[in-house]
Amino acid sequence: MNLNELRLKIDKLDDEILSFLNQRMKIVKTIGDLKKQNNAIIYRPEREKEILDRLVSLNQTQEGLLNPSSIDAIFMEIFAASRNLELPERVAYLGPEGSFTHQAAESRFGYLSDYIPLKNIRAVFESVVTERTRFGVVPIENNQEGFVDETIDFLNEFELNIVAEIVMPIHHTFASRCEKLSDIRCIYSKEIAFKQCRNFLANYFKDSHTEFIPVESTSKAAKMVMEEENTAAICSGVAAKLFRVPILFENIEDSPNNQTRFYVLAKQFQNQISGNDKTTLIVKLPNKAGTLANFLQDFNTFSINMNKIESRPNKDGNNFQSWFYIEIDGHQNEEKLQKIITSHQQSLRVVGSYVKLC
Repeated sequence: MNLNELRLKIDKLDDEILSFLNQRMKIVKTIGDLKKQNNAIIYRPEREKEILDRLVSLNQTQEGLLNPSSIDAIFMEIFAASRNLELPERVAYLGPEGSFTHQAAESRFGYLSDYIPLKNIRAVFESVVTERTRFGVVPIENNQEGFVDETIDFLNEFELNIVAEIVMPIHHTFASRCEKLSDIRCIYSKEIAFKQCRNFLANYFKDSHTEFIPVESTSKAAKMVMEEENTAAICSGVAAKLFRVPILFENIEDSPNNQTRFYVLAKQFQNQISGNDKTTLIVKLPNKAGTLANFLQDFNTFSINMNKIESRPNKDGNNFQSWFYIEIDGHQNEEKLQKIITSHQQSLRVVGSYVKLC
């Protein structure tokens, strides 16, 4: 079979794929109409995860050539197109355009959604609370640098629900219009990016007089490089391409396992049980001896695994009391977790139950 014959076979398969996608969209539209009649939620992360798991398993059975990441990328875009057919989504995220949070948002909601970049994490929370946007995407934790304190504090301050978590590998690029490193007088990036690329900077700029200048985002760093001579940026590959800055080095981060976790937020949202869930709690216990120990003992009694516990200062008063941010395995509607929630309902708030990714 020659090249032209092979291309004709691909064209025929593409036509069939398009036909099947349109058939899928017709069913999606019918489902959307039913959801509108019943005032049901359009976005169902646990249902999407169920579909992806089934397809990955089917692909293995068929010995398919697609890897799980490719299946995820293709079908997440199909899901996004489906949701926009049912009801177009408006999504706020910690900007600017081209930031890692922007990438996280697009990985979940696709290219077709209406994205609103905002300058700080508080603005994202406020946008969702006031219903100017349906969803908000914010960073919660980096596996090298720890929690994002602002996000945890605003989860306590604002009455929002966690819809989903997104885990993204973080890869930094070194971008500049300079052809020689010796011509670079300053490097722009976010403070955390400098920390995550210490080895690269020490190896390539150890004896130079180059300044490392922190800016509010890696995207802004890339933009500044296009406006100023003899500069460079540590930024995402997406930001470098967005602002058309030549990439000199890729994957310059110290750890190949550098990952950031993001939360998708919404107002009055609750996922159904998926069978592999995680629940986030805000806990404020009485300032009495043994209350924390007794509270934690309940999780041991019911064999519930606790993933995270973070103590945060109570900023409402002038004392030194704390409250706790806690992540546990399980869904809030599961029987054993319901018993704990009910027995401590005066001291805790469920922020959300969502599909567990890590």
